Amino acid sequence: MVEPENIPESYEITWTLKGSTRKELKDKAVLKFLSEKGGYWKDGKKYATKYKYYVETLADGRRIYLLRPTWKNKGIDFQVCVEKMKDGKDAKPSHQDVFNDLNLKTKEDSEKEKRLLKLIDRVWNCEDPEDILKDNHLEFKSGYSVEMLLKIVKWLFIEQDITYWNYDGRGKLKRTIDGDEHN
Repeated sequence: MVEPENIPESYEITWTLKGSTRKELKDKAVLKFLSEKGGYWKDGKKYATKYKYYVETLADGRRIYLLRPTWKNKGIDFQVCVEKMKDGKDAKPSHQDVFNDLNLKTKEDSEKEKRLLKLIDRVWNCEDPEDILKDNHLEFKSGYSVEMLLKIVKWLFIEQDITYWNYDGRGKLKRTIDGDEHN
């Protein structure tokens, strides 16, 4: 018997996630994902549901969004994406992209980069980037805007908390960010 093709059923949702602890952020995200409509069969056809969650808006109007499901862990994780991030196209910033960006900022101004690491530390401690940015006007000529970087890191931390919730979640990414080696 030939396996029927998946028929995609896509949903786009605008969603804001705030919380004051790692557990609260993880729990709210997992509960949101658990509310998704699952794939199903109808009239002998297999339907696969896909979700795009718009979770952050940048000052320039571009949005950060999450894609579900993903194919890496085949579970409850997600991919973080930014509209028009690279050469006018949407892109999925990786941990390595964050490390490369921090290296650029270190070369540009190591003192300012130290201030940036303190802002990232606040995101790691579950403070929302919007709140952090209200009273911090740090700018670099190279790499991503501070706003974009903080909002990307917020979601990479949450993704790690979900994927590795029985371990230290966001800890490994944070230790690498804090290390002298961002590579």
